Amino acid sequence: MNNKKHNFGAGFVGVLMLMLAVFTLSFKPDTPTIYIIGDSTAAEKDISQGQTERGWGMVLQGFFDEGVRIENHAKNGRSSRSFYSEGLWKQVIDKVKPGDYVIIQFGHNDEKPKPDRHTDVGTTFDAHLAQYVLETKAKGATPILMSPVVRRNFYLKPEKQDDDEMLRKTTYQGETVNSDTLVDTHGEYAKVAQRVAAKYGAVYIDVNKITHDIEQAAGVEGSRKLHMWLEPNKYSWAPKGRQDNTHYNQYGAHIVAGALADALGNAIPSLKPHIRHFDYIVSDEGRGNFMTPEEAIAAVPNGKSTILILHGSFAKPQVPRKKKITWMFFDGGSWTK
Repeated sequence: MNNKKHNFGAGFVGVLMLMLAVFTLSFKPDTPTIYIIGDSTAAEKDISQGQTERGWGMVLQGFFDEGVRIENHAKNGRSSRSFYSEGLWKQVIDKVKPGDYVIIQFGHNDEKPKPDRHTDVGTTFDAHLAQYVLETKAKGATPILMSPVVRRNFYLKPEKQDDDEMLRKTTYQGETVNSDTLVDTHGEYAKVAQRVAAKYGAVYIDVNKITHDIEQAAGVEGSRKLHMWLEPNKYSWAPKGRQDNTHYNQYGAHIVAGALADALGNAIPSLKPHIRHFDYIVSDEGRGNFMTPEEAIAAVPNGKSTILILHGSFAKPQVPRKKKITWMFFDGGSWTK
């Protein structure tokens, strides 16, 4: 666990690690919920064949304690228009109650030409975001508008891509970059959320800047590690590899979700006490950065570490003597009996 970012307090963590082998967290019935609506960069992913793609919203619960519930409704390929027109928004807003939060993040597909998805800056894109904000406020909940995450684009002229969903059909080719600075691909679409938030009284988080800074700091080579760059013959579900500068892998989703959790805490004081950071999160649902306790144990260094079991029932593993692990269990995690 990264104690520098952890909000339980260093003293409490120290006592916890010395006195407890297992600490279990669980939700209360009246726990406020953060609902997420958006596109594939945040969405739930199929892991049935061991796929490693993750949306940042899929892993966000690992950065909050039992005082906040995350419910991710983001869907691959959706824009602010299609998420509403397909009835996906109704499924969310019908559940929202006073005291809840709704994260609204679109842009990747609004800028695409398909008429069932496309919206225009200054008119339809603004109007759809405003509609989500107003309907959220009418339920007594807090709307949170986020600008879209950046694409990993170190090319002065980005490749034309009419559909981000087609990136899953790419094969590994390598790349030739011609910029050491990340080049924007969203244009005016990245600015709409801030304008609508100011006009209609929503919380605004500049995720475009946050993810830009993450990608830029990682550099041309390091930023590949955040995304679905796969070498050939490594995975049976992608035998020819893949190179995708939009969608995140387990590591990338974990990094982005951690940064966005901090941004949420800074923007909304009531959320800040509930944010925590674990370097090692296990979930058999793919909501951590490890699928099994054994994988997490192999990754931790010698000495004291904390591993969060977010979801899954596992046989208690053997731990090497040099590794002193405190196990923390969330609502969906346990040892088998």
